[in-house]
Amino acid sequence: MPRFKLTIEYAGTRYSGWQIQNNARTVAGEIERAIREATRRDEFELYGSGRTDAGVHALAQIAHLDLYTDLAPEVLRRRINDQLPADIHIRSAEKAPHKFHARHDAIERAYLYQISARRTAFGKPFVWWVREPLSIEAMRHAARAFVGMQRFDALTADDPDEKSTRVLVDAVEIAEAGALILIRVRGSHFLWKMVRRLVGVLAAVGRGELTAPEAARFLEAGDVAAAKKTAAALAAPAAGLFLEAVRYKGDVPFGDIRPVITIE
Repeated sequence: MPRFKLTIEYAGTRYSGWQIQNNARTVAGEIERAIREATRRDEFELYGSGRTDAGVHALAQIAHLDLYTDLAPEVLRRRINDQLPADIHIRSAEKAPHKFHARHDAIERAYLYQISARRTAFGKPFVWWVREPLSIEAMRHAARAFVGMQRFDALTADDPDEKSTRVLVDAVEIAEAGALILIRVRGSHFLWKMVRRLVGVLAAVGRGELTAPEAARFLEAGDVAAAKKTAAALAAPAAGLFLEAVRYKGDVPFGDIRPVITIE
């Protein structure tokens, strides 16, 4: 069965995440419906590079699609897009080797979070407005502690008894763009709610509610249950979070951080 590599962007506001769920509208569910309508086929498999949570967006989610079709990739892409809602769009479709796997072959993923320093009439679905002034330098200082191979028990909703919480974080980059504070987290993979909780902890440091050493203690918490509760309370909302990109062997490294929208 031919395999296609799809690059997909979506605004996650109206969806209960990527993964198909019973009685919920999801991104993968909408794409599978569109594939059936575009190709009149029911036998295919769509597999994403990873799950995004409810309300989280993607600039370049990667998926592989196994589908019997004589359609050229570009024709297939257009036909599927014709059946998709306006907030989901397949940016590219290309033939891929049969052994290519969207999830298992990924070597690095990047998430981008957008914090707005001012109230915005237009950007609300794509930012977290933090009313208090944030110290960028304090946030950068605290962010260093989260780089490297570490256990993120307190910063995930996953159960460490059922799933490894060890994650290699390659970098936590923080930049400014107009009224936006951009936080990019790059790593091997990410746990459930990990990035949102990490951003929330960094924002607490920026507001002066936590010190950098206190933020670092989320990685070595003696009382994990209490630390989880605190991190959950600090978690940034889904609106500002984007799956920015997924890298595979041979792909170019990530470039400079760029905002998705502009707020001056």
